[in-house]
Amino acid sequence: MLTAPPRIEHDSLGPVAVPAERLWGAQTQRALRNFAISSERWAPELILALAQTKRAAALVNAELGLMPADMARAIAAAADEVIAHRHHDEFPLVVWQTGSGTQTNMNMNEVLANRASEILGGRRGADRLVHPNDHVNRCQSSNDIIPSAIHVATAVGFQRRVLPAIESAIGALHDRERDFAADLKIARTHLQDAVPMTLGQAFSSYAAQLSRIPRLLPSLMDELLALPVGGTAVGTGLNAHPEFGWRMARELSSLTGLRFTSARNRFELIGAHDPVVAAHGLLNLAAVALNRIGNDLRWLASGPDTGLGEITLPSNEPGSSIMPGKVNPTQIEALTMACLQVMGNHSTLSMAGAGGLLELNLYKPLIGHLAMQSIRLIADATESFNAHCLAGITANPERLSHNVAHSRMLATALAPHVGYDLAAKVVSRSIDQRIPLRDAAIALGISQQDYDRWVDPRAMAG
Repeated sequence: MLTAPPRIEHDSLGPVAVPAERLWGAQTQRALRNFAISSERWAPELILALAQTKRAAALVNAELGLMPADMARAIAAAADEVIAHRHHDEFPLVVWQTGSGTQTNMNMNEVLANRASEILGGRRGADRLVHPNDHVNRCQSSNDIIPSAIHVATAVGFQRRVLPAIESAIGALHDRERDFAADLKIARTHLQDAVPMTLGQAFSSYAAQLSRIPRLLPSLMDELLALPVGGTAVGTGLNAHPEFGWRMARELSSLTGLRFTSARNRFELIGAHDPVVAAHGLLNLAAVALNRIGNDLRWLASGPDTGLGEITLPSNEPGSSIMPGKVNPTQIEALTMACLQVMGNHSTLSMAGAGGLLELNLYKPLIGHLAMQSIRLIADATESFNAHCLAGITANPERLSHNVAHSRMLATALAPHVGYDLAAKVVSRSIDQRIPLRDAAIALGISQQDYDRWVDPRAMAG
């Protein structure tokens, strides 16, 4: 199959040959050659958010009289095509590039300029009707537009992916709390027997821990919704209309349904990215909670013959290629692996957030990449865990009752009546002579009636 010869595009360094079928231009082609580093491309969510900011910018520039209306409509139409995932292959650049994200900003500018030119009836390339810098990038710098896109993508990701998944998990945990409200179990501290509680109380703990995420989110969202756009290179707004920032926030609010604002101090959000670091801290907190919950559930489900076996997890698939009939807690394993990745991302993102040098943070692509990966991991893993694990957990009443009946820690209820020392002797005698706790208590002078009145597992569980 014959292919068209490359077209020649130009940037400030001179001519560059670009494949004729591609919408990108000279700077993207240079970046493909200069940054052939690993395979982590910019997340689709960031490309979408960047296209949304460019769409908004074109319309605002037309409002302000800085761009012809037909050109603005063409750029907006080209951006809409990107938003509709029609040009996914036109954004090939990897995360590992300049710390401001300039290469990806220009990739978007070039794609939209060439496509907008075609929409206006022109050609792509050197004689296009729309310029990537003068028009698509009007009133912008990579330094303010890339962090603005990161804020948009992160805020949208929290609102539309993370929050629904976490709230669904909380709901499922509350359902199990109600289902297991009457099922007594032995609590464990240090992985050793402790006092009685209900299985429902254990699930209430998980629900309460995870409920902290939606409770803390609103204040973090307020920080994410403030955008540095309009600050251009360092925050002063050089080469931008003074109304550009707040008009952009209004336009992006209309486009996304979230209430974006123009940042009070744009210098800060160009030189530092604390709102994203803080928001990722909430993802880290979710990972900590989900990891604890997952680990507890696989302990409680261990067995089926020689483990705790107090709950049963859904049997989703065979667990072993060699041991017939084995079923493993695979959803929990997937969840906890995702959680550990998010925790690692938080360490790296924290260091990236601390990587500002004077007026510019130089880790913008990495910050965006990690935030998007963690949002996807928490949302996807939680949704899968909800559907394939939490919804199908059942209690094993026989095992629970057996464990309660045979736990020597029931002697804790004796201590207020006979003293700690005698209660401890009851436990030691039960262990040494391998006899039931009740028999040991009676042998040490506690009456049957008193023992049965004081040692009531259900009352001990509150």
